[in-house]
Amino acid sequence: MGSGKGKNLKLTLKVWRQESAADSGKFESYDLDNVSTDMSFLEMMDVLNEKLVLEAKDPIEFDHDCREGICGMCSMVINGNAHGPERATTTCQLHMRRFKDGDTITIEPFRAKAFPVVKDLVVDRGAFDRVVQAGGYISINTGNAQDANNIPISKVDADEAFNAATCIGCGACVAACPNASASLFTAAKISQFALLPQGQPERVERALNMVGQMDKEGFGGCTNIGACSRACPKEISLENIARMNSEYLCSTVKTKS
Repeated sequence: MGSGKGKNLKLTLKVWRQESAADSGKFESYDLDNVSTDMSFLEMMDVLNEKLVLEAKDPIEFDHDCREGICGMCSMVINGNAHGPERATTTCQLHMRRFKDGDTITIEPFRAKAFPVVKDLVVDRGAFDRVVQAGGYISINTGNAQDANNIPISKVDADEAFNAATCIGCGACVAACPNASASLFTAAKISQFALLPQGQPERVERALNMVGQMDKEGFGGCTNIGACSRACPKEISLENIARMNSEYLCSTVKTKS
């Protein structure tokens, strides 16, 4: 919980409540007093749930795990922004000092056809798992860790591969995109292998299979709006989408030749 050294806020929370994917769902309002500005957003949600339990009401279901900005589980749309108003920040890294006393905060789940609501703020992001399973792997035995500089990889490629690999699969890119496109996520997973020698054996099949699976899952198409990269807590670059399109086009030509 918060340290108690910060100021206390009185907030009105408008939270999306939905029993299941089959339920229509609706917003419900809750008043919460004495919210310390030292609390994280998820700690504030914990306090709200404790209050609901004491009132013999159902607590609000929401995803969380590491609470360190690594796992990608804490998917919430806060006041219309995936993960909230702070850039390069997951929901669990967002603190209540970002809000003001008397604020009304609207909290809802990531919304996309491919992310059906399980309950309340929890969505099923299994579509991401299936996209990765379609080609986000390498088959060669890489053996033990190599000594530094033993495998000749340019600094630029190594850096770009590492930056792509920082994607935590949270789905903020999908939630922020007006088309609910998963292009940034899929592109990051394709890029991290396409740039490294270990990823070359499956390079052609990877691009075809992952993009194909992405389309099967019902994600929308990319129209280069850029909302995905802006909402991404790891600031994955749009350059990865250009690389994915190039990989897909080249793979299509190679399979037809």
